[in-house]
Amino acid sequence: MGGFEDKPVERELHPAAFEEERLLNECTMSRGRGSGPGGQHRNKVQTQVTMMHTPSGVSARAGERRESEVNKRIAIRRLRIELAVRVRVDVPDGEIRSALWRSRCKNQRVVCSVDHVEYSAMLAEALDVGLACGWDMKKAAVRLDVSLSQLVRLIAKHPAALVHLNAQRAEAGLHPLRG
Repeated sequence: MGGFEDKPVERELHPAAFEEERLLNECTMSRGRGSGPGGQHRNKVQTQVTMMHTPSGVSARAGERRESEVNKRIAIRRLRIELAVRVRVDVPDGEIRSALWRSRCKNQRVVCSVDHVEYSAMLAEALDVGLACGWDMKKAAVRLDVSLSQLVRLIAKHPAALVHLNAQRAEAGLHPLRG
């Protein structure tokens, strides 16, 4: 990789990439009754789950299922995505790709479905490096050793992430990217 050391630099782990137990230790969880359609089965029990990441104030909820444990798993997944989009972690100089990133990227291609459990960590890493490069995603792609189109495609898999990226690029005087 051009100009960077081969030895990875230790970097702070993004909350979206935390092991579930560590993430839950930093969260508060509340249960409630969801509103909306659902008929006679909807409001009898408190199955809606809201997870709030206390250090960042980012929260997510799920209430569309009738089982609170299923809603909890959905809320945790949504929280990871929200953390990936809204929380940034500093990126040091040098080779910064995580072991996860290196394992998911080969020959400048990113292999990670939006439905995969590791997607939120990959998205967070892409956006963290984007910020470190002043939202110049060409530079970010070089640092991450992927093609620009693959990097943008990864981010665009979650439309809110692409909207966030383009808002940051606009503030930096850069043109928007399309997924």
